[in-house]
Amino acid sequence: MSTGIDLQESFIQSLLDIGVPLGIAKAIWMPLPMVLMIVGATVGVLICIWQERKISAAVQQRIGPEYIGPFGLLASVADGLKLVFKEDVVPAKSDVLLFTLAPVIVILPVFLSYLIVPFGQNLIISNVGMGVFLWIALSSIQPIGLLMSGYASNNKYSLLGGLRAAAQSISYEIPLALSVLAIVMMSNSLSTVDIVNQQSGYGILGWNIWRQPIGFIIFWIAALAECERLPFDLPEAEEELVAGYQTEYSGMRFALFYISSYVNLVLSALLIAVLYLGGWDFPIPMSLIASWLGVSANNPVLQIVAASLGIIMTLLRAYFLVFLAILLRWTVPRVRIDQLLNLGWKFLLPIALVNLLVTAALKLVFPFAFGG
Repeated sequence: MSTGIDLQESFIQSLLDIGVPLGIAKAIWMPLPMVLMIVGATVGVLICIWQERKISAAVQQRIGPEYIGPFGLLASVADGLKLVFKEDVVPAKSDVLLFTLAPVIVILPVFLSYLIVPFGQNLIISNVGMGVFLWIALSSIQPIGLLMSGYASNNKYSLLGGLRAAAQSISYEIPLALSVLAIVMMSNSLSTVDIVNQQSGYGILGWNIWRQPIGFIIFWIAALAECERLPFDLPEAEEELVAGYQTEYSGMRFALFYISSYVNLVLSALLIAVLYLGGWDFPIPMSLIASWLGVSANNPVLQIVAASLGIIMTLLRAYFLVFLAILLRWTVPRVRIDQLLNLGWKFLLPIALVNLLVTAALKLVFPFAFGG
């Protein structure tokens, strides 16, 4: 299997070639992936918002977002400018420190989770050995920020919205973690790179979705609930709780919650693409394509093509899932809070446990197919 292009090694080597000391070369490299992560996540949010407006307008036959500016881009620009220049109001008798920290605590773990998302063979900011559970640990911080925002607002509706958001997040994190544990069990690794490598070599037939269809459905439902997407947007249901924990927020503080939900949606779609849909792996094995072309799998030109295709494949799969999430918003009715909690605790959790036990049994009986 081709090892791909190592951008870090190539970048540092190019600096060494022009006489830059090794320590300085590594210091120059360190901030670059972080800047790329922030820029990439921000661009991903902008694309996601534009996609939401276009799909929603098409589904509802609304003229505005379809035709405001080229490709409907100016509607999102207008929203962004409105939030930037809107007055930042802090409620009287609120806890100003917690009120300010809450949106930061909500959005920061989501951005940090992009550290473990591989866009290609070596296109990953940090190949952490426990990458998957680092993401789960970071996502568990978010409910603290939601509770903090509701409590600090000095508003009973906000407090109820924060409590609902925390209850919803906790009830869906457990089945989500169990579905990921089944993938980890088959891959014998917690690294997202190892999980993708375990699916490679057989093209589309090697994807984990064929061996973990139940786990894929559980992960998808739990991810929608974690991102508070319809039909699970109860913490922000206007007809029930005004606007939930966001009621007293305005300006850029509100924008941080808004951005966080979209960044989290794109992140969840990327992780589903990595865990279940082969990640950067091309549906046809590159070794087979190399044999058809009569070249080596380590041919530099083929490596560049494979790296480019890997990024395109990862993003296409992720944004197809984002498209499905947006389509669900206008297809499925909102559930009640009791239905939401019952689905998480009484339905998804037992199924996720059974799925994990069945995966362990299949791993013992069919080790060649389930990573024995």
